[in-house]
Amino acid sequence: MLTFLHAADLHLDSPLRGLSRHEDAPVEAIRGATRRALINLVDLALEKQVDFVLIAGDLYDGDQKDYATALFFNQQMSRLKEAAIPVFAISGNHDAASVISKSLSPPDNVKFLSVRKPESVPLTGLPVTIHGQGFATASVQENLAIGYPGAVPDCFNIGLLHTSLAGSAEHDTYACLLYTSPSPRDRG
Repeated sequence: MLTFLHAADLHLDSPLRGLSRHEDAPVEAIRGATRRALINLVDLALEKQVDFVLIAGDLYDGDQKDYATALFFNQQMSRLKEAAIPVFAISGNHDAASVISKSLSPPDNVKFLSVRKPESVPLTGLPVTIHGQGFATASVQENLAIGYPGAVPDCFNIGLLHTSLAGSAEHDTYACLLYTSPSPRDRG
């Protein structure tokens, strides 16, 4: 049986601006939550011996310049490397311009998919192909999924995309997938 883990929006070491305005807020506990989330993700991947891990954008939070964040990520990915678990990731709107991710390479079990065009990656030894494209800039308004390649026959095909659903007034839209409800006649 094929097993994998999927995560997105980890925002490692996010500065959580405005948190200090709340005097009763457990600031340090909340700030450490993103690191604990990644540790828990890696622990679970190791415990379940998953075939691979997917990270769908916003690994980092903006243009952070603290290399301790990337070093921490690399340490966690090295734990997966020791267990021969590959990781496939894309950049999202918050980490597209990350200085950290552009200047510090992760271990070789981690593959960041292209930001220039959709990319397909067949997994060695598994009937799986991952299709995806990361954000080149923080503001991507076009529907990136339109350019994704078609499904590879006889494979489990996974499309990896960092996006928001169009139509929500409560959230910015990016790399938008326009969702429309099926009409009653389409529901059968």
